[in-house]
Amino acid sequence: MTRILVVEDDFGSRRMMQKLLEEYGSVDAVVDGEEAVQAFSLAASEKRQYDVIFLDIMMPRMDGQEALRRIRQLEKDAGIDPLNEVRVVMTTVLEDPHNVVSAYFKGGATAYIVKPVDRLKIKTEMTKFGLLPKA
Repeated sequence: MTRILVVEDDFGSRRMMQKLLEEYGSVDAVVDGEEAVQAFSLAASEKRQYDVIFLDIMMPRMDGQEALRRIRQLEKDAGIDPLNEVRVVMTTVLEDPHNVVSAYFKGGATAYIVKPVDRLKIKTEMTKFGLLPKA
């Protein structure tokens, strides 16, 4: 079963993402980047790694960009080949080229979705990742 982590500080957005994603697998949800790094680390230590993380960029305490850097560092420290890294979809309301560049080239994001996230955007990304059969 596909394991999915949703990282979103807004309750309504978090619940919507959970509902949209639950048809694709088991969904855990956390409220900020610190919890995301903790959840990722715990899942890895239990050998129950996430297949995909939907990670909001703008959050309190630790934003999505920093959480992504820390997750990628944990993978590097564990000797995980870049081809086997968790797929990370950055989500944001911003269509800001700086955030896109940071997410992809500095942070190692797999994909980037501008909110509002909908069923088709999610299905498209999950199919690209090979987590769904191609239509």
